[in-house]
Parts: sequence; structure tokens; C-alpha cells
Amino acid sequence: MPFELTLRYSTPLTPLPDVDEVLQEFLRMIGYLPESYDTRGGTGPVESRVAYRLVRDCLIRTPTRPWYIDEIVAVLKTSKPTVYRHINKLKSLDLLEEVGGAADGKGRKGYRLRYGNLARAWDFTEANAQNALKRYRETVNHLQSLLDRAERPERAERGAPTVAARSPARAKEIVQ
Repeated sequence: MPFELTLRYSTPLTPLPDVDEVLQEFLRMIGYLPESYDTRGGTGPVESRVAYRLVRDCLIRTPTRPWYIDEIVAVLKTSKPTVYRHINKLKSLDLLEEVGGAADGKGRKGYRLRYGNLARAWDFTEANAQNALKRYRETVNHLQSLLDRAERPERAERGAPTVAARSPARAKEIVQ
């Protein structure tokens, strides 16, 4: 599954005292919750939406507890495809970890916040974001070197001095 995180410059939410307000805005900032209330999942306040309730009522409330899909479906009163859509989005942010479970002998997978702690889970997400940005930097540097190489023959065709023509030995020849 690809790592996906929305990055945008924002002011820290530290002045806000309300947990729900900070959680909602944080989940919007990272791209998990949509910007507006009117989206595919219906209308209404974010607090009543499945995506938000999954994080708040399940994962944040008991972060070390593995949550199984059937349990989430029952708690949130929604369908399995809806739960899987939101679980996969959280997995793409690298905030969740899969936990094996054999409580009923079926060997089903459970999900919980990575390391059972939001701050530690975010450390993992942040490390992935830094790695992704480093890869972008490598690509940008490579692209720039290709552009520089492509520009050299064009300069020669226009009569602009090339790197070889600017060497000290060549400069003496031009002056004489």
C-alpha cells in the first residue's frame, strides 16, 4: 500500500483546548478527513461521520486494543466496505498496525494505532514523510542535471561559450 500524506503549511493547533476540535482539524490537515462536510459519505457534522468516529471512538479511546472489522462495524453501525475504506486510508498514513488475533480461532486481523500511541505512530509517519521528501529531492537533483546537460549542446549551437571554452588555457588562446 502506498504511503500517502497531505502536507501543507499550517499553524500548530496548540492554542485550542478542545480535543475534538484539535483532532478534527489535524485529521483534515493530513488528508484523512475531507475539507467540507458535504462529501460522498453524506452530510452532517464531522462528529457523526464514520471516518471521524473510527478514529475518536475506537482508535484514540483505546489505542492499545486491537479492533477487528466486525467489532468496528457493530460500534459504528456501518458496512464492512466503509470500514475497510477508512482503515486503508489510515494504513496509507502509516498510523495503524495490523495485530494478529486468534480470540475466536479464526486468526483474523485486528487494527490499532501503531505502538498503541498516537505520538509514537506519528513518529513513524513523519519518518516516512522525510524519506519521501528525500526521494523527491533526489529526483529533482537528477532532473536538474538532465536539464543542465540538455542545455549545454543548445549553448554551443547558439555560439555561447561552453565549459571547455571557458578553461584558463582556452581563455589565453581567445585573448591572444
